[in-house]
Amino acid sequence: MNQNDYVRLSLELHLFFDRIMKEHSFFLETAFTDKNKNFKNIARDFQQNFSILLAEITNLANNNVSEEFLMANEMITKNTLEAERKTSDLSEVPIDTNITQKQQLKSGITDVNRQLVNTISNINQQTLPLIKNLIEFKTDILNSVLSCKMYTTNYPLLIEHIIHEAKMYYNLLTKIENRQIFDKNYIYEQELFWNNIMKEHAEFIRGLLDPTEKELIFTANKYAQEYEVMIQQASNYPTNLTNLSLNETINFRDFKIVGEEGILNCKIRSIIVPLLADHVLREANHFIRILRNVKR
Repeated sequence: MNQNDYVRLSLELHLFFDRIMKEHSFFLETAFTDKNKNFKNIARDFQQNFSILLAEITNLANNNVSEEFLMANEMITKNTLEAERKTSDLSEVPIDTNITQKQQLKSGITDVNRQLVNTISNINQQTLPLIKNLIEFKTDILNSVLSCKMYTTNYPLLIEHIIHEAKMYYNLLTKIENRQIFDKNYIYEQELFWNNIMKEHAEFIRGLLDPTEKELIFTANKYAQEYEVMIQQASNYPTNLTNLSLNETINFRDFKIVGEEGILNCKIRSIIVPLLADHVLREANHFIRILRNVKR
């Protein structure tokens, strides 16, 4: 891996996953009861730490990321800022929207010098233990919930889901920091991983919609079943799996876009906050970019 790729891949990974991690922390914080105020405080600290990291990465990223990454809308969407503002207002939990406003980035690769490479390396090495600590925190929450020692409004599966995403971030960042090339095995693992994530998104959407939203529940359940079929077929890795995954995820992404608009405009009955709707949309956009790269 050359220095340009090292810088670009590091920045793009952080721009996507740092925001995901800080939002995970927000979702955890707002789901605790007053009995677990200490957990609320820890989650708030994680959100702030990842916000600081994301702000630093944003300052370094201009002209150092690809046009493909920016066009994928996985860093932010057109509705991210509004979703943050509405969600913060609903929860009274502060969200640093200044970062989102500053993420009007330009693509390109500048003259990558030793100072920039060293700065990126320092950030990567500081981020790895932060992710590891967040994984341990999430695991502690999951164990407490499963042993009936804690109540939270998050599904246990959702907590497992965000643990898996944090582990993926940790593994990818470790690979980049070790200057390892992303080979075919990496692409295969990513496709299987994100197909499962999309399946769980469909299941969460299905479970968080109001029971009166029967048509949306039916559609979400259909996506969950279709992803389940693809995951079962993946053991044989059929040659058309990537095409199936791409077509399915584009359709699911479009469903999420309509859903986010409905939630932002208070047209859909659910217990889905706007930021969660934007969060799962960005993850679909990220997966679509991966799949389109596979097809090249």
